[in-house]
Amino acid sequence: MYRKLNPAGSTPREISEVVNNLVEGKSNNTGSVTLATGNATTTTITDERIGYDSVILLAPVSSAAGNNLVPYASYQNTVDQTFAAANTAYTVALNTTDIADGSYLSANKIYVRNAGTYNVQFSLQLANTTTQIDATSIWLKVNGVNIDGTASKFDVPAKHGSSDGYLIAVANFFVTCSAGDYIELGIAIAATGTYIEAYAAQTTPFARPSIPSSVVTLTLASPIQSPYISAQSKGTATLTHYANSVANKTYKYLVVG
Repeated sequence: MYRKLNPAGSTPREISEVVNNLVEGKSNNTGSVTLATGNATTTTITDERIGYDSVILLAPVSSAAGNNLVPYASYQNTVDQTFAAANTAYTVALNTTDIADGSYLSANKIYVRNAGTYNVQFSLQLANTTTQIDATSIWLKVNGVNIDGTASKFDVPAKHGSSDGYLIAVANFFVTCSAGDYIELGIAIAATGTYIEAYAAQTTPFARPSIPSSVVTLTLASPIQSPYISAQSKGTATLTHYANSVANKTYKYLVVG
């Protein structure tokens, strides 16, 4: 319990101890808080020293808190993706989470846990088995709705002899989402000879890593200062922060005023 003087009167020794502590920078108005987990976006500080107009300063004191990064993710698909019909909209498949903080993958949908504007990038290994150039369209969707201005058309080269035509389709866009929204990648091919190809890691004629058929990455491009004091009253304050699933994100705090 922090030290307080008796309002009715204190001994000279007690007063000297408090004054000396103040001179040494021990102002008796600090505490610690650990962010709630379970993808919580708020944590409550309970401290009777907090007032309506108090300034509450935070400093990370654990490695988890010090590494509190802006949400980011990378997802990929490790198998070929073929399409049954031409000129028909499909969803690009994703089956692997490479790394993710603040989002998760479910049924080819990337769900974001934090509201904001995201930089969404994709890379697809397109292959064409026909002797005609194939026009392939790719675009972004949020909550199943096509996002205007995000479509790209890629002309996949025709097959040459026994070698298929290949093209890496890449683009990036800024997309604004609310917490809980999901992002998908739409695709339509002009001929069923075009598909998205994956390769396992190879050892001959030289060693090289696997090639995913599709990759989608995203980074929150409009970060907030996390955590921050979003509300306070007598004795309590609310910290708002990125959706947290990491244990031991601990901060020291200083209450001023």
